[in-house]
Amino acid sequence: MYRIFIVEDDEVIAGAIADKLRSWDFDARICDELQHVTKEFVEYDPQLVLMDISLPFFNGYHWCSEIRKISKLPIMFISSAGDDMNIVMAINMGADDFVAKPFDMDLLLAKIQALLRRAYDFNAQNTCLLQHKDVVLNSASGTVTFGDGRTELTGNENKILTILMQNKGRAVSRDTLMNKLWETDCFVDENTLSVNVTRLRKKLAAIGIEDFIRTRKGTGYIIE
Repeated sequence: MYRIFIVEDDEVIAGAIADKLRSWDFDARICDELQHVTKEFVEYDPQLVLMDISLPFFNGYHWCSEIRKISKLPIMFISSAGDDMNIVMAINMGADDFVAKPFDMDLLLAKIQALLRRAYDFNAQNTCLLQHKDVVLNSASGTVTFGDGRTELTGNENKILTILMQNKGRAVSRDTLMNKLWETDCFVDENTLSVNVTRLRKKLAAIGIEDFIRTRKGTGYIIE
């Protein structure tokens, strides 16, 4: 079941879209706090976003740009500002499609289904977003964002940070990390894990994330 995030300040329109999507077995969520769109986006972890342009606090272009910093999922604008200039602006800001209001619900649904088909194949893994404080990890793309900073991780760095963020507040043993990373019965030098953690910490520090991963002596590592 695909998850679709609706960012629309008109409650009637948002409700009608959500009802239509649910009737077709989509999981739909309407953004409740339009001043914290990115926060709700991360919590819901959708596969597609429907975004209005005219919104309180910040417009849809702003939120599209913010989402693009942490995810490549499809974004479709729905707006009454359907002139060529706004359509071009939306695409340039990272949108994948644009539907002008007023629109027919069946047409909107057809466009959503087509966009989902283009974006995902049957074997594609869903984007996984993990957030702790203001640090956001996209484990599907192996990228970390913090404010305006962004860094790309290696496969091992991505796995380490994913495991630690999934267990935030709990120490993860070195043995657990090594088993998850290498999944082998062959001996792996513990120093290999230490090197990977050190490199990961340096990458995080380079974008302003200090002391994010702490060492628990005799236990392992923890994100508190």
